[in-house]
Amino acid sequence: MTSRTTDFKHVSHLWDDAKAAELAGDEIALLIYRSNLLGADLRLTNYGGGNTSCKAITKHPLTGEYTEVMWVKGSGGDIGTLQKSGLAALYVDQLRNLKNVYRGLAYEDEMVALFNHCIYDLESKAPSIDTPLHGFLPFAHIDHLHPDAAIAIAAAADGEQITNELFKGTIGWVPWQKPGFELGLQLRKCLDNHPGIKGIILGSHGLFTWGDTAHECYLNTLEVVEKCSEYLESAYEKKGPAFGGQKIAGSSLDLRRKQASVIAPVLRGLCSNEKHMVGHFTDDARVLEFINSYDLERLAPMGTSCPDHFLRTKISPLVLKLDAHENLSDLKAVREKLIPEFEAYRKMYAEYYDSCKHEDSPPIRDANPVIILYPGIGLFSFAKDKQTARVAAEFYTNAINVMKGAEAISQYTALPKQEAFNIEYWLLEEAKLQRMPKPKALTGKIALITGSAGGIGKAIAKKFIAEGACVMINDNDAARLANAEQSFKAEFSKDAYATVLLDVTDAEAIRNAFDYSGLAFGGVDIVVNCAGISISKPIEEHTEKDWDLLYDILVKGQFLVTQAGVEILRKQNIGGDVINIVSKNALVSGPNNAGYGSAKAAQLHLSRLNAAELGGDHIRVNTVNPDAVISDSKIWEGAWAEGRAKAYGITVAELPAFYAKRTLLNEMILPEDIANACFVFVGGLMNKSTGNVLNVDGGVANAFLR
Repeated sequence: MTSRTTDFKHVSHLWDDAKAAELAGDEIALLIYRSNLLGADLRLTNYGGGNTSCKAITKHPLTGEYTEVMWVKGSGGDIGTLQKSGLAALYVDQLRNLKNVYRGLAYEDEMVALFNHCIYDLESKAPSIDTPLHGFLPFAHIDHLHPDAAIAIAAAADGEQITNELFKGTIGWVPWQKPGFELGLQLRKCLDNHPGIKGIILGSHGLFTWGDTAHECYLNTLEVVEKCSEYLESAYEKKGPAFGGQKIAGSSLDLRRKQASVIAPVLRGLCSNEKHMVGHFTDDARVLEFINSYDLERLAPMGTSCPDHFLRTKISPLVLKLDAHENLSDLKAVREKLIPEFEAYRKMYAEYYDSCKHEDSPPIRDANPVIILYPGIGLFSFAKDKQTARVAAEFYTNAINVMKGAEAISQYTALPKQEAFNIEYWLLEEAKLQRMPKPKALTGKIALITGSAGGIGKAIAKKFIAEGACVMINDNDAARLANAEQSFKAEFSKDAYATVLLDVTDAEAIRNAFDYSGLAFGGVDIVVNCAGISISKPIEEHTEKDWDLLYDILVKGQFLVTQAGVEILRKQNIGGDVINIVSKNALVSGPNNAGYGSAKAAQLHLSRLNAAELGGDHIRVNTVNPDAVISDSKIWEGAWAEGRAKAYGITVAELPAFYAKRTLLNEMILPEDIANACFVFVGGLMNKSTGNVLNVDGGVANAFLR
């Protein structure tokens, strides 16, 4: 049985009375339940946005007396995935008593350190800057969200008047004020001046709503957002085409994806002149409506209003001056058009910093755009990792929704530049950034590893993801790829990898895989040629078909994949790595191995040739030579294992022990050993090494290079 008071059209009513009844009496559990429901609807708030709280009476751990404690989402985190460990718990009376030592707006930042003196639960999350906003209001349950529909009213030129007329005095209004202690006082003042209101809209910012119970608070939030949404919808119908109508005609899906995949590596390279960035692309209908409109040129430079949006999208986007049908095949011509646009953006950002900075402002950060709009094609975002880039795109889409709504009911207003700067370079925000974990060795890097659905390739992919990289998982076997995808899904975030079918003997499939990497992540930095096949036969039994198959997959495949990868690496112009998984057999002569061994030798020398040619592009080419890696390998299924066992006069079951015993270290070689060797080349300590061979074979003297 699920209760409701309104037929919701614009938000999702997810409350389940039976589930809530199981939590009855546990206000913290109900807070978490409510928070997770709110976070599940992106029309209410985006990832990491907003915060929620509850107040309850509990025993003081020292005196045993009953006292009021507030649980509120702590610094960072996401209400959609919130758990108790993500809450801060504070004594309400102590928090409110901080008003007695507050020295005024110029000193409000010093209050944050005092929040720690109000902590009830010593294991709680660090309190966020929004803590007093919840603490100074008397309600048991409070939601602070950033719904697009409410922010559209909050960002309208006459938002206060609209709020009063729409809600007829039941929702208060507080003009723009940076989040913090002062805003908490203003919220309480608004409530005192308007007793009985059900919520407050914060100018250019967001929405506060509340209730005596978790359910009342939840319904109140939904009803307010629903009313805002209905108001905007009626305005869209009256005013005519959004954003002044479409200035340029919409492009086909095929054209958008083709142009995006071609230009993404170029954009990524230009955005990565300070550090490697990962990209995200979207051609969502809401984005296209905005970037194809007459109002794009007027609205885009204004920037966003809500600080939650702004912190992730930067002061304003870069709007490319490229036609949707631009010929992007001439890389030099495209770069000549784009470089001045990036230089102009960096100059604008530097001037913004210089004109707004304070004596104690942190140093200027990366001056490259986060959001790049390509009219007719879509939105690109670039950030330190895939999740941050994706979330930035989502937040800018929210900003588009806000601009659309505000323009429909009034006129959109953005944050003044100084106010935006005061948030972006806020010392408290800087301290928060400094507390974040240091990047992993491969953070910002993108890898395409052929044959990564199993065996050595899969181990390399997992190692690289664990070290911070984004990886294109691929295989020519759809069933094997699907199984691998489930394995990666269980272990890693959806932002860490993407999957694509890839046959290394098919040039078109290779191009498609790299194009997909451009759409998924912005390009590629590391190409690992790992796809393989083995055929072991005496020379008299070796067929021409066997020979062609070995050379097509091992030699031509390595060449074609490297060739396509180098094209992307050159577009980015930030260097990169090619690692070729070859074999001990490239160096050691053995029986029944003419086709496989000679193909491996060709792979090895091709690696040297590529290293000699690509050094000028700062593209490193190195080789890892494994031997007898049996675990999870298709190579060891069936005829190959039988052929090798026959060559050595042993049984298939005896092969693992046989291979281990013939090594100097008497060790079996595992896929993880090869993955570690690959990481040695790309982990940052060997950036000046190319043309090298690293043997990972347990020590086979015949395979020593010298």
